[in-house]
Amino acid sequence: MTDLATRRPALRAVLGHPAYRYLVAGTTVTALGNAITPVALAFAVLELGGSATELGLVVAIFAAAEVVTIMFGGVLGDRVSRRLMMRGSATATAVTQTVMAVSLIGGWATIPMIAAIGMLNGCLGALSGPSSQAMTRQTVPAAELADAVALRRLSSQTAQVLGFAVAGMLVAAFGPGWAIGVDALTFAVAALCFGRIDVSGAVRAGADDASDEGSGAAAEGAAARRSMFGDLREGAREVLRHTWLWLLIGQALLYHLFYGGVQGVLGPVVVKDRWTEAAWGWALAALMAGFILGGLISLRWRPRRGLLVGTATLSLTAAFPLAMALSDSLVVLLAGAALHGFGLEIFSVNWDLSIQQNVAEEKLSRVYAFDMVGSFVARPLGLVLAGPVSALVGMAPWLVIVGCVMGGTALLSTLLPSVRRLERRAT
Repeated sequence: MTDLATRRPALRAVLGHPAYRYLVAGTTVTALGNAITPVALAFAVLELGGSATELGLVVAIFAAAEVVTIMFGGVLGDRVSRRLMMRGSATATAVTQTVMAVSLIGGWATIPMIAAIGMLNGCLGALSGPSSQAMTRQTVPAAELADAVALRRLSSQTAQVLGFAVAGMLVAAFGPGWAIGVDALTFAVAALCFGRIDVSGAVRAGADDASDEGSGAAAEGAAARRSMFGDLREGAREVLRHTWLWLLIGQALLYHLFYGGVQGVLGPVVVKDRWTEAAWGWALAALMAGFILGGLISLRWRPRRGLLVGTATLSLTAAFPLAMALSDSLVVLLAGAALHGFGLEIFSVNWDLSIQQNVAEEKLSRVYAFDMVGSFVARPLGLVLAGPVSALVGMAPWLVIVGCVMGGTALLSTLLPSVRRLERRAT
């Protein structure tokens, strides 16, 4: 384990790159607002008379739109300016979130309207998501990539802790509309930050962000001659070439199928009934505190087989649903949430770095798109089924089942040879 004092010069070096600073600033402020919106949205639907099943449908529509659109975002991220994709998406989302906030504050919002705006937001986020993930590698030298990945995630998770910590209190004090208005503001700020990113010196096959200034016309012409589906097939071949990659995407599919309904539907209902609305915000804040702890440790700890270590710690995510099911103690709930965040963050840092180090630059956005689709394609189904299934088998038994699936599949994944053998590249 490297002493943190020896890491500080390296971290300062990463932050010395202006493009990276603007990228981190934009993603961090967006993370702050996005931490508030899920809490506000859940209670907005409930205040409008919606049930747990209706809340699940609203969140599922958002997730489904994201899944349907994200492959196009991956292809476009490898064809055109990733900066343009991120800036355009942030600007448009600032507008849609403003409309939702005004409708809730004005009292003329309806559940179908919220669902429709959520669907549009899902599409906008999906178009920029792969570009945002792939952009990190363009903003720093290869030798600083590990620090850049860990620090970017840490800054976003810290912002989400703050967002989740105040979300319940904002909703309770001012109402969900004003809380969503904060998210709209963060997207506007993010659009300004993304517009300042300059990676004109980055070398990238297929589409160079320098094309914003006209120097990448030839590369864009070649990209235009390729078919959309041809690009997708090439991205799929890249995913299938790495056994660890497609196997863990499959494991993530199961995780989100079962856990998506817990955080998006059942969690707010269970915690509100047992404690208060604010307690759900505290639980999500504890979840994010676990993320921060995992991020801090990832800055210091560089295991040689990072993907194996991360996959093992992913089993800790079972603690959150099990705490909801088996304990009446708020302290136990918060501890379970923190363990969930800690385990998931250790995995996520090593997962992200494994992709960044082992996938070709010109295919990176598409691989991230396949990762996101594979991870979230089953989430809408999980969101829709969470209410009916928990009503059928009982809330507590279903939460126990979810915890066992989450922990068990992660531990089984550690037995895969491709996961056990993959090593972090020295930088």
